[in-house]
Amino acid sequence: MEKVKISLLLLFFLVTAARPVMGQSNIQEAFRESYTHENNGEIEKAIEALEKVYESSSYELNLRLGWLHYQKGSMNESIGFYHRAVDLKPYAVEPKLGLAYPLSALGRWDDIIGLYEQILRTDPQNSLVNYRMGLIYYNRGQYERADLFIEKVVNLYPFDYDSLLLFAWNKLMLGRKREATVLFNKVLLANPGDESALRGLDMIR
Repeated sequence: MEKVKISLLLLFFLVTAARPVMGQSNIQEAFRESYTHENNGEIEKAIEALEKVYESSSYELNLRLGWLHYQKGSMNESIGFYHRAVDLKPYAVEPKLGLAYPLSALGRWDDIIGLYEQILRTDPQNSLVNYRMGLIYYNRGQYERADLFIEKVVNLYPFDYDSLLLFAWNKLMLGRKREATVLFNKVLLANPGDESALRGLDMIR
């Protein structure tokens, strides 16, 4: 009788120990299937593959579903999944960057600024976020504020084409023509014959 109890107990432990491994295997297979469908342009099927194994406590599943719903055009659903990912990993940068996509599609720029400010508190030198903040303020005509963010990027990446071009135009909008001229000419080193830089120089002459 004692041997039977021991055998049952061992069986219980073996089954219990196997569950997480089996569960992880199912999730990996679901991700593989989801990527295959996405690559084939079958976004709905890519979502369905993950819904079969969905757990609200999974950071990876929420992050991936946020992206797929954005791809599908379901912005509110995308925002919901990205928010869950942010809640699960509050210090992570990637879910906040993902969340910016559906927010921008809905034109919620103030929300995006708040989101980017959160990222910069964690990662002040994040070049992508500083560039995007500069671009938002440039498009709003807030050139002094834009200048602070773009300058950070150019200091980190002095020969980056996009940052130099935005910096040059921002300087021109501020009336700082000498600085704009220098920057436009640097843009022409990064991209000879660049139409935007040449147009900017024509406006200065």
